[in-house]
Amino acid sequence: MSAASSTRELVHPLRAEIRLEGVLHALSDPLRLSIVRDLAGAEGELTCSQIPLPVTKSTTTYHFRVLRESGVIHQFYRGTAKMNGLRRGDLDALFPGLLDCVLEAVRLGGASAR
Repeated sequence: MSAASSTRELVHPLRAEIRLEGVLHALSDPLRLSIVRDLAGAEGELTCSQIPLPVTKSTTTYHFRVLRESGVIHQFYRGTAKMNGLRRGDLDALFPGLLDCVLEAVRLGGASAR
């Protein structure tokens, strides 16, 4: 994993460290899947507060951390806001079509997201 040099930098796995089982685990939770769906539909990065979740702030933080540590999303600070974006390029390079298939299943109602 790439190391954080300050408390404002977040640790993300390098592309080569992203594992399919970790990605699938991250995508297996309905709340995390809804986060991914919202990020996939956004034109750019979103703050955590732009993705409404029916859980406490600490639970929301946990779900974003699982997505980041599995390599599904990239998080960074822009001022005081924590921004979130999909690592679509990395995921598509490692697991071609996986993200699109999962998102299509959600769209068709084959998976629950919220």
